[in-house]
Amino acid sequence: MTTTSFKFLIFFPIVVLAYYIIPKRYRQIWLLVASYYFYMSWDVKYGLVLLAVTTVTWSGAILMEWLDGHVTEDRRRDSLKKLCVAALGAAVFGALFCCKYIVFVAGISFYTLQSFGYIMDVYHGKAQAERNFLRYALFLSFFPTVVSGPIERSTTLLRQFRYKERTAFRMENVKQGLCMMLWGYFLKLVLAERIAIFVNAVYDQNRGGLYAIVATMLYAVQIYCDFAGYSTLAMGAGKVLGYSLTENFDAPYLAPTVSEFWRRWHRSLTGWFRDYIYIPLGGNRKGKIRKYMNIMIVFLISGIWHGDGWKYLIWGGLNGFYQMAGDVLMPLRKKLARGFGMDRIGKVHRVLQIVATFVLIDITWIFFRAESTGRALRMIRGMITEFRISVLWDGSLYTFGIGQTEFIFLLLAIVLLAVVDYLHYHRRYVLDLMKNWHWTVRTCLCACMLMSVIIFGVYGVNYDVGTFIYFAF
Repeated sequence: MTTTSFKFLIFFPIVVLAYYIIPKRYRQIWLLVASYYFYMSWDVKYGLVLLAVTTVTWSGAILMEWLDGHVTEDRRRDSLKKLCVAALGAAVFGALFCCKYIVFVAGISFYTLQSFGYIMDVYHGKAQAERNFLRYALFLSFFPTVVSGPIERSTTLLRQFRYKERTAFRMENVKQGLCMMLWGYFLKLVLAERIAIFVNAVYDQNRGGLYAIVATMLYAVQIYCDFAGYSTLAMGAGKVLGYSLTENFDAPYLAPTVSEFWRRWHRSLTGWFRDYIYIPLGGNRKGKIRKYMNIMIVFLISGIWHGDGWKYLIWGGLNGFYQMAGDVLMPLRKKLARGFGMDRIGKVHRVLQIVATFVLIDITWIFFRAESTGRALRMIRGMITEFRISVLWDGSLYTFGIGQTEFIFLLLAIVLLAVVDYLHYHRRYVLDLMKNWHWTVRTCLCACMLMSVIIFGVYGVNYDVGTFIYFAF
């Protein structure tokens, strides 16, 4: 079962209805049962792995807290706690490696990172060890986040589980949550799935020139809408149940630099890498060379986390290199901007920066999307050697599964996404703006969005077994 399947449209209302009907002291138990059912709907063994990770990390956190209170010698206590963290890390990431690369268990990456983040928070004294096993199990298995995140912290979601057992039903939460879910469905079904038709056709046929360029640009939108769509669905589902989840995306393609792009893209994951890898390695505190080494290490690890092929290492390495080069060349870039008078036309300069950042990021997506490094390099070579401008008007762009009318509709949907992201970037949220509109306008807008998902959403014979791109990670 996925959040865009027909089964979920039955599962979710039942969960919500029962959640608000049953006595409050049983609500979290009900959510735990529902979450395990949701995750185990793929395979029972997935739930067994989740339960094992939960049990090990819950016990380990309590053991570390016990050491704080019962071992008086500082050096011995610190050594034992470090040994405990090392053992837990080996267990958690060992399970991740085996399940991801040998057994191919879906969605394990996100809750393993979440569990180890919890362990590190307890180790550093940023969070208390959770004594209630069922509550901690819900923290790791909460069905909106268990498969593809966002990666929640113990200081956010677990804290809500501790103190929101008596949360009353709020219609405003339900309305906002449903609107967020509707937008998530629009991103996934109308944009990501429709774009996938064109992108898959071009990449499967190894087409070059403008075909490859357009497909790669659209793939950047596809992967954004795919994962942002899931994250928005998760946030919306959590909101309906009264819980606030981490906002995972913040208009990343409007970032003027690669480093800012990564502060806005998949924020829960980049934040995890920053807090639990980059900073412990020394961050930017030990000089420029060490800083650049740490950046590259983080992005190479990120590449390995996404997959075991060389293409993922190249993808991570390029993103790390971009950030190092951007930092080194910053003085020169500022000097050139002043020399060409770009500082006097700030908006134009910013637009050029945004375009340049998008191009750089889009190049890395080629390696992410292509089946192999060789295919990615052939695609890049073909973009140059097979370039024909006539592709834009000879109608051949409409021979890859999407006709001219559908292509125009797709472009209009992308414009809508750009407007929403532009408002978001400037901290003007559509849901907040809608509060000032007449209820009839809000109702009509939501109805139109729902109809667009129903009419223009891309479905198929095997739709129920389809998954989000990031389910693989």
